[in-house]
Amino acid sequence: MKDETADPGPKTARTSRAARTSRSEHTRALILETALRLFQERGYDRTTMRAIAQEAGVSVGNAYYYYSSKEHLVQGFYDRLAAEHEAAVQPVLAGDRDLAVRVRGALMTWLDVAEPYHRFATQFFKNAADPESPLSPFSPESAAAREAAISIQERVLHGSDTRAAPELSDQLPHLMWLMQMGLVLFWVYDRTEGTERSRRLVERTAPLVARAIALSRFRLLRPLVRQVHEVLEEFLPGAAATRATRV
Repeated sequence: MKDETADPGPKTARTSRAARTSRSEHTRALILETALRLFQERGYDRTTMRAIAQEAGVSVGNAYYYYSSKEHLVQGFYDRLAAEHEAAVQPVLAGDRDLAVRVRGALMTWLDVAEPYHRFATQFFKNAADPESPLSPFSPESAAAREAAISIQERVLHGSDTRAAPELSDQLPHLMWLMQMGLVLFWVYDRTEGTERSRRLVERTAPLVARAIALSRFRLLRPLVRQVHEVLEEFLPGAAATRATRV
């Protein structure tokens, strides 16, 4: 006769762990979805963690277990947006090697992914604009989403048939991410149908960016490139930390 109290074995244990993980991920996603909806309906400042928990049908303690604060919830939104962009941009990264096409494709893909969130993007902006806020794109708390975005820009560059001046190779992905942040700011304030002006901005700037990068290799421009390199080394976000690490 089979012993009903026997150890269920590794397979059953793995199944149980997988089920718990699935439930945990579902709860985490539910809390985030609820928070984003309430941020849109009530505004970020007027939405509390207690209200989020109540709407999601979980305890306040459970909500804090998954997200330690409202700011952490917004970081979850940043991470989700970064993951969605990473998935959507793959055809661009694997496609045309023309740099202008790749720059345009990566930015247009971001606009496509971000479009459903445009209505409440302004809710976060006043907090994100504060350099002391953990919601700032330059904050340590935003590092994962920031690094994911920079990684995409790096692959946009390295997968193209355009070669930049060697002095700028390390800084260019960061510089292109800053360009993307400028687009995000424009997009936040864009009230045209389907954010048409933001898309037009991408159409107009992508060829300029590609051309500027290509021209950086010309001997005639080398003194200018060196000056640009020095400025980026001093003022690019994170540059001071990078120099300290090298030392």
